[in-house]
Amino acid sequence: MEFKSLSELYARIRPALISKKNDLKRIGINYIKEEDIWNCLKETKWVKTSNLSLSEMVNDIFNLDNYKVENYVKNKMNDIKREVNLKEDEVTN
Repeated sequence: MEFKSLSELYARIRPALISKKNDLKRIGINYIKEEDIWNCLKETKWVKTSNLSLSEMVNDIFNLDNYKVENYVKNKMNDIKREVNLKEDEVTN
């Protein structure tokens, strides 16, 4: 099966991503979204491969180590620049 775009592929495997997200929620990891699972695999596992089948990708999603995706998200959070919001117009009295 071939896809015309990554967004088409993402839409096709989204049910597997949602299922994995729900599995993570069941064990108390509530902050991970489907996008995080996709990005983790895309940037760490799938980047090294080519011509993956849909079944291989779904298998990777279901077999992704829970703590690997959790660490991936935590590391991404470290990349976000945090600043104190000191804008006067947003302060309520």
